[in-house]
Amino acid sequence: MPQPAEAISPVRIAVVQFDPQAGLENCKHNLSHTLHLAKEAAENGANLIVLPELANTGYAFKTRKEAFDHAEFVPNGPSVEAWLEFARQHQVYLAAGLAERDGMKIYDTAVLVGPEGFIGRYRKTHLWNQEKLWFSTGDLGLPVFDTPIGRIGLLICWDIWFPEAPRLLALQGADIICSLNNWVWTPPPLFDATGKCMASYLTITAAHVNNVFIAAANCIGTDRGERFLGCSLIAGTNGWPISEVASAEEQTILYADVDLTCARTAPIWNSLNDLPRDRRTDLYGAMLGYDMHPPLAR
Repeated sequence: MPQPAEAISPVRIAVVQFDPQAGLENCKHNLSHTLHLAKEAAENGANLIVLPELANTGYAFKTRKEAFDHAEFVPNGPSVEAWLEFARQHQVYLAAGLAERDGMKIYDTAVLVGPEGFIGRYRKTHLWNQEKLWFSTGDLGLPVFDTPIGRIGLLICWDIWFPEAPRLLALQGADIICSLNNWVWTPPPLFDATGKCMASYLTITAAHVNNVFIAAANCIGTDRGERFLGCSLIAGTNGWPISEVASAEEQTILYADVDLTCARTAPIWNSLNDLPRDRRTDLYGAMLGYDMHPPLAR
């Protein structure tokens, strides 16, 4: 469908790729570094900034007790308060990952903050490997948050391997999905000839089949021997990256200028192809539970 000549909801997205380290002795530096890099992004015009999963703590916990000791209350913990103050000061929206404490439970959580304050949280639905030993599985569903710049959904890392997760966010009207990640090295081959990893292609595919922007921030380097893939990217509503795909090794900030709400017409490819309309929920909706999430009226 033809797009308006002038952007209706212009947004500059920034995806931040860096190397937080586990250990209580590193938390202060991790948090400070997130603010330093987010400030660079804001000074370069970004008004939606995406940080990786567990950006303030690092990833490689040794025991559940250590994971618990790294965890903070949301939204009243020091990291969220620092991100909140940053968002207010710079008039930006920020998605960031942390370990959240709720009573005796801990969650792998993504928070969304903005100039108006705390917007919401998402608790990781699909836990990877030893995460199952530290964290409880998410219990808040797959929320989409309305903001002045558009509708924002959140996913965390392993979630992108499950097609239902981005699909349910898209059905609820997400204009963009912020994907906060610690994509780790798995058995080879890890990269193709273009330098992309499988997670890059899963992100591209999820953006394409749901016609939604996806901004994916990953870590780099190693954390207590756990190695990360990098390959952060920003995918357009047609799936193709609208930024470069980041390297596997370098700290970087990726930028993309988009008209965020154009995602709302992206599923309509032509007069005969409308992605939400073409879904055969009469066949598979009840079995998969999709009839509980009807497409947003457009």
